[in-house]
Amino acid sequence: MSMLTVRDLDPEVKAKLRARAARQGRSMEAEVRLILARAVEIDEARPSIADVFLDEFSRHPVELELPERGAMSQRPVNL
Repeated sequence: MSMLTVRDLDPEVKAKLRARAARQGRSMEAEVRLILARAVEIDEARPSIADVFLDEFSRHPVELELPERGAMSQRPVNL
């Protein structure tokens, strides 16, 4: 197992963690491990915005006709 040190933790946050752990019948360390594990699981389960767009657009494919590229379709360059 790894060890993690959290510096500059607000004393109020620490007190709330201690109270939460006590309500659950766990040590503060065990409570923090559980909170971190759940936070990572939730984050990994949530799809990214790119995944949502790819999923949505893959269900509704669109065929586009692209115009031919030729000399007339290029913009003139002004020097």
